Amino acid sequence: MRLSLIGMAGSGKSYWSRMLSRQGFTRFCCDDMIAEKLAPELKRPDGGTMKVSEWMGFPYEPYYEERESRYLAYEIEVMSEILEYLEQAQNICEQNIVIDTTGSVIYTGHKTLMELQRLTTVVHLETPPEIQGQLLKAYILKPHPMLWQDTFTKKPHESNKRALVRCHPRLFSSRQRLYERYADVTLDYFALRNKNFRVSDFLRDVEVRSKDN
Repeated sequence: MRLSLIGMAGSGKSYWSRMLSRQGFTRFCCDDMIAEKLAPELKRPDGGTMKVSEWMGFPYEPYYEERESRYLAYEIEVMSEILEYLEQAQNICEQNIVIDTTGSVIYTGHKTLMELQRLTTVVHLETPPEIQGQLLKAYILKPHPMLWQDTFTKKPHESNKRALVRCHPRLFSSRQRLYERYADVTLDYFALRNKNFRVSDFLRDVEVRSKDN
């Protein structure tokens, strides 16, 4: 079985990909692969290392657009490498694989996403609208790399936080449409957080819903 997990940051992609790796799945973590490519740019003058989120910053900060563009270029490169591996491995052996994508994978291009659909089952870990506020709060308190892709604007005299609050629903809805467009299977946010929901349930639901589609 080959799975690609897509969805917003906080939807559970990393958690479930790690759980699957414990069951023998080979795991590709796109966040880690991008960070490895960015490593030379994450060095501080004092010799320390920045986190990718610190390097990218918020969308209202200087250099954000330039760094957003570089991040996306590396993400496209990472996805190309993974797809190449999948293409080659397809003819060599049966291997359980899970790809822990970033929330911005849907910006890597239609061709890339269609290849991902061809070579894997794309599983959308759904995030319902009522969770939007929690996601934004988590992003502000504990930043992570976020590609806004022109959905962020700031009005005159508007505070940075107010601008984030105003623009986040637009980012959320635009992403949700793209996740749904490219997903083979969608799994419910609350079901995935049921304490009795296990890896076996995850795999069963993916298999059943794949057949239904």
